[in-house]
Amino acid sequence: MSDELEAASDIIRTRAGEAPIEMAVILSSGLVDAVGDLQNETVIPYADLPGFPLSRSFGQENKLQIGELEGVRIACLKGRSHYFETGSAAGMALPLEVMAMLGVSTLMVTSTCGSVDADAYPGSLALVTDHINLSGMSPLHGASSEGSTFSLAKAYDERLLLRMKRAALSAGVTLRDGVYMQFPGPTFETPAEVRMARMIGANMIGMSGVHEVVLARRLNLRTCFVGAITYFGAGFNKSDPNYLETRVMARQAAIGLRRLIRSFLVTKEGPYVADTPRPSILRKQALT
Repeated sequence: MSDELEAASDIIRTRAGEAPIEMAVILSSGLVDAVGDLQNETVIPYADLPGFPLSRSFGQENKLQIGELEGVRIACLKGRSHYFETGSAAGMALPLEVMAMLGVSTLMVTSTCGSVDADAYPGSLALVTDHINLSGMSPLHGASSEGSTFSLAKAYDERLLLRMKRAALSAGVTLRDGVYMQFPGPTFETPAEVRMARMIGANMIGMSGVHEVVLARRLNLRTCFVGAITYFGAGFNKSDPNYLETRVMARQAAIGLRRLIRSFLVTKEGPYVADTPRPSILRKQALT
């Protein structure tokens, strides 16, 4: 166990209490307010947590928010390390390892993204059911093969996908689903890249999210991924995306995301109850 992992975990327990955190949510740029205030809330700046990234991207608050929402103790990571900022795909490895050590069994990843589907308009939400990694990197590059070579056939937990769809119906939120393709960024994709994405089966495109999913699966966290659509891909529907457009559309999508997250925690099938996670690599290490 690394010194940073142990130190960050101890700081969080000291400030937020020893009670297990059941679920973590990574909130993307423009979506940091999608959860709102929590009961019994504790906010810890990333700067106080060894190994947590300090993003310079707009809308990244670089804070960890812990508290209760609809009776579930959750952690909101308001800021992420982007591959296009640092050149490292593993920037969120330690924060997710900390979440696993604190009892998290479910991870919800969010990211703003583009649409290459005529029915998925900016301002709406989409549920990722599979991904294509065109970033050119894996967050596990350089790691030993033991524990790092595994199947991604079920990277997106089927039970969480079903619960998310039911939550969307209950909340009256339009939630399409499809395949997400991650590009390296930070520029928007070219019209040729958008055409390629459509040809090989993608419905959404973006610059983040996939690396966190891979890291989460290594930790045996049950994972879902919600994309907030903020633009049409270049050349699609005569689109020429720009940064200001994505910021406006992210604020619109955040309204639906807030409703979706609350509905996810309390649906007709009953309140969310965390599954007992399979032992992660970290927990195995802690026991040896």
